[in-house]
Amino acid sequence: MPHDWLVPDWPAPAAVRALCTTRAGGTSLAPYDSLNLGDHVGDAPAAVAANRDALRATLQARPVFLRQVHGVRVAALAADTPDGIEADACTSTQRGVACAIMVADCLPVLFTDTAGTAVAAAHAGWRGLAGEREGGVLEAACAQLRAQLRAHQASPNEVLAWLGPCIGPEAFEVGDEVRAAFMRHDGAAAAMFRAQRSGKWLADLQGLARQRLRALGITRVFGNDGAQAWCTVANPSRFFSHRRDSVARGGSGRFAACIWLD
Repeated sequence: MPHDWLVPDWPAPAAVRALCTTRAGGTSLAPYDSLNLGDHVGDAPAAVAANRDALRATLQARPVFLRQVHGVRVAALAADTPDGIEADACTSTQRGVACAIMVADCLPVLFTDTAGTAVAAAHAGWRGLAGEREGGVLEAACAQLRAQLRAHQASPNEVLAWLGPCIGPEAFEVGDEVRAAFMRHDGAAAAMFRAQRSGKWLADLQGLARQRLRALGITRVFGNDGAQAWCTVANPSRFFSHRRDSVARGGSGRFAACIWLD
């Protein structure tokens, strides 16, 4: 495993494995160099396939790659679930099947319970995170995860969450419509937006996710705290960033956060 991949520092049980890749360790050429895992960004298909094979060998489990559309659908993964199912979150109770979320500025969120009964992962870009009045992708993922825990007679309240790298609060400039989408759900979201010029705000994506998780009763949240080391835009040698590179370099790859039962 490349030395700069992230292994979550959280009190997950031994049966739960998780990691987050970086740009390192692959075969793709610029601007996708080198471990691009996205097959929809213009990279050579053979390079993407080789990169996914390398990830699979490292995990010693099969990562299931979703077709992410910034929605709230949650897929329950099984051993025969194919790649490409349309969803922005997934859960699993089967060993050897990895929930995999691809990102390049959006926030990956990993979940498990303290007994190691089930795992889940969510793709939290602002649209999926904001959702509608009834909630977004984190609410949907947690609801399905807790249902699975109840089905396995485990406590649905003992859930841990880990936040991976994403665009940071000094780089994520958004318009009034983004702030309004979060304010419709919870007025407290205003604290996560800092005014810039007229009609523009700097948004704290990880902070917004933490607010949503607290509202769900998930208080044991680890990983990204908004520091610059977690920012995809500010760390070009380590992380892909769609916002930084799609125009300047002609494209951006995708890295992935994965969680599975060993």
